[in-house]
Amino acid sequence: MSTVSCPECAADVKLEAGTEVGEIIVCPDCGVDLEVTALSPATIQLAPMEQEDWGE
Repeated sequence: MSTVSCPECAADVKLEAGTEVGEIIVCPDCGVDLEVTALSPATIQLAPMEQEDWGE
């Protein structure tokens, strides 16, 4: 298990064993979606926001 800092609120976020690159996790403190970008060393970034389609 690795621990990284949330880029939004700087809280410690634990990456469980079996976490994969590209996986979306949620910060336990601020609730923002985070994307795992690497495992060695472990890094995360804010997950890209999905664009609304609004029926176009």
